[in-house]
Order: sequence, then C-alpha cells, then structure tokens
Amino acid sequence: MPCDLLRIETWDLQSEMESVNLTPSRKLFVTRIRPGTELFFIPTLSFIQWLVEGIMVSSVHLCSGLLVVILLVLHHSSGFWIINVVFPPNTKTRVLSNSTPPLIIVPGNLGNRLEAKLNKPTLVSWMCYKKTEHWFPLWIDLNMFMPIGIDCWIDNIRLVYDRTTRRSSNSPGVQVRVPGFGQTYPIEYLDYNKLAGYFFSMVQHLVDVGYTRNETIRGAPYDWRLAPNENEEYLVKLKDLVEEMYDQNQHPVYLLGHSMGSHYVLYFLNQQPQAWKDKFIRGFISLGAPWGGAVKPLRVMASGENDGIPMISNIKIREEQRMTTTNPWMLPSDKAWPKDHVFISTPTFNYTNQDYHQLFKDISFEDGWYMWEDTKNLTSDLIPLVWRRGVYPVDFVYADGDNTVDSFSMSLCKRWSGQQEKPVHVTEYRGLTHLDIVVHEKVINQIQDILEGKSDTPEEVDVRFGTE
Repeated sequence: MPCDLLRIETWDLQSEMESVNLTPSRKLFVTRIRPGTELFFIPTLSFIQWLVEGIMVSSVHLCSGLLVVILLVLHHSSGFWIINVVFPPNTKTRVLSNSTPPLIIVPGNLGNRLEAKLNKPTLVSWMCYKKTEHWFPLWIDLNMFMPIGIDCWIDNIRLVYDRTTRRSSNSPGVQVRVPGFGQTYPIEYLDYNKLAGYFFSMVQHLVDVGYTRNETIRGAPYDWRLAPNENEEYLVKLKDLVEEMYDQNQHPVYLLGHSMGSHYVLYFLNQQPQAWKDKFIRGFISLGAPWGGAVKPLRVMASGENDGIPMISNIKIREEQRMTTTNPWMLPSDKAWPKDHVFISTPTFNYTNQDYHQLFKDISFEDGWYMWEDTKNLTSDLIPLVWRRGVYPVDFVYADGDNTVDSFSMSLCKRWSGQQEKPVHVTEYRGLTHLDIVVHEKVINQIQDILEGKSDTPEEVDVRFGTE
C-alpha cells in the first residue's frame, strides 16, 4: 500500500487573500501538506489513487476506510467529528412521564444529507457523470474529498442565482432532494457509512431515557443551501409535522435548532399565528445560534474555507460556498456589532458591516450583494413569542465565541426576555466549540431536564478542564 511520509505546516492565508486583494483584520491559518521527512504518516494522493482503484473492485469497505481517514484529518471544531460516535456521553436513566413533550430537531448549515440525480446537458470534466438512473449521496459525497472529484461535486451541488427573479435554482440538469424528512437518520449521520456523526449522541441519549425515534423525536432536515425565503415548501412540511406529532402524542411540541437551524425555527414561528403557537408549540430550544450573524461567512466568501480538508484548496471550495444564499444571510449584523467595527482590512479600505456592497464588488461576487439584500431582514428583528431556552458556548481562550459564532451574536437572544410575555432562559457554556454543544454530556442532560419540565436553568456552565 503506497503511503508517503508527510510534514504538516501552518501558513498565513496571505497568498490566498492576495487573489482578491484582501487582508483579514486578524490572521487566518489553514493547514497544508507537503512532502517531507518528519512528523507522522498522512495518506497522500498516491494512497488515494490506490484506494480508488480498490474501490472500483470492492467498493464498500474501502469507501468507509477513506472516509475514516478524511474525517480524522478534519479539525476537531470543524465538520462532524467521529469521536462523539465512538464515545457517546453517559445517560441519566430516567423513565419519561406521559406528559413529556415530543421533540423536532432542525439541524444547522451542512447538517443533514442531500441526494442528487443527474441528466446534465454539459460536463465540467470528462470524469464526471452526465446522467444517473438513481439518486446518489450529494452531501456527504466521497468524491468531494478527492481532487479528481471536486469539480464534479461543485457543479452538482452549486446553485444558480437569478438577479431578476431573486431566486436560486439547481445547476442545469441536476435534481436535489432532502432524504428522510420526519426521520432522525439524516441528521444523526451525514453519510451512509455512519461515520460522520452529528445528532447521533443526542438522539441516542433521548432514546435511552424513553423517547422513540421517528415517533416522539423526529428530524426536520432541509436544503441548507437556501435561505427560508426560498424554502417555502419546507416551512409547510414543518408545520404539518408539528401538527402530526401533536395529534399523535396529544402534547405540544418542542422545537430544537442548532446554529443556522435556529434561524430557520425563528423564521418559521413568525410565519404562524399566535393562536397556532399557543396550541402546538411547547417551547423553542436553540443551541449556538448566530442571532447577529457570524464573521466566518465573510472569510468563506472572500477566500473560501476548506474546514481543514487538506486535499481541497480554499479557493476551489469557494466556488461552491459562494453559490449558497445562506452564507450572505449569516453575515455580521449591525444588531450585534458596532457600525464602525472593521471586519476586513486592506491597505486602501477597511470593511465594516456598512460596506458590504463595496466588499462584494471588490471580491468580484456581486450576486452576493443581492443575496444579502434578499435575506438580511428575514430574522434580524423577529422574536419567537413562545417559551424559549437558549444554550450557547463561550470560547474560554478568546472569550468571543465558539470558533464559528461570536458570543455577542449568540447572546442577542437575551433581548427577547423584555420583548415577549413568554419566559426566556439562557445558559452560557464556557469551553465548548460550535459542534461540541450538540454532543457534550452536560448540554444533553440539560436538554433532557428541559424536556422533563425541570425549572432550574443555570446561567453559566464551565466545562473547561479542571473546573468540573
């Protein structure tokens, strides 16, 4: 089995940013791999080629092996970490009462599977499939992790934005669907080999204490490439799911959202009359929600973000990341940041949240401006008007967020306590990253307490090493 000895080095993103004439106001670092003679073994392209040849022969087991390698190479705080699958948190075993409310989980960006079927008029590469008879995994797709497949994957998953209609459509000849609406499997694992775990630990914990998959706990996956103003069918399906669970269980439903999923829940709730919410909704639990936007989408659209996958360049993955309307939707808002706060600095211009039009021009992505105009007010001034619990992590090194969302963006939900009659409870977790909050034992136990009607809500929980 060919495998080269490699060296990992950290480098400044300056060279990437020069292509768009931008310099981050704080240095950004990524990881690249080059041939070397020290440190440790990492599979290289020759290994991947060997593996792909084997895949053509024996398929399933080797595909699993490659995905394991790739997931282990990912940074802990990015993507969907395998550790929570191998070592799920402990369970507080208790028998649920008959009054325990059912639960619907709305995942975050990239947080559920997508499938595609092809009948394309043209190809970006002779290596790409032009037509498929069956639906196949689009996210997570093994091909996206390989340099030889990245162009095919980007062309399959990208959206085409029309400035005239202000609507997005799939790439020509591509159909995309969201599998498993109302079920938990597409949010528990993002791949068919059950290696990329997301909500598995939380769902399994609740099953262990008495919930039933696809009955009293259900998932509401969606096309996370689209903002809710272009996802009307999903909102109808979510409403029907809430009413169905209410009828089956004779109890109002809890909605739980993580990250951008919480924005989707907030938008959904504000589409419903108050009488409907009073009858069907028990409460809204949000985890790590970027209520005031996040800085990361700026980096994603300016220079791309490969989330630590060394075989994909930031600039290459930027092609896909620019084609989703949800990235402009999540740009930093002046509700959370001062209007003079500089997010990106160059020798000639400092970009604030008042300069997005100029920014999109300067990075040659003017469609992004129209996408932002379409989405900037979707949830910025809304309140849920239901009983609500908010849980979010606060980074213990920088004290400014969870490596994805800044703490003052997440904490905007505190303002709701003075704007609605329903109670609002907020817990700050110190020492958790953005993905850890859906798998950490203390968070899951607190969610169990909320579902069981426990009234005690801590204002702060410190999970840093040596504080427990």
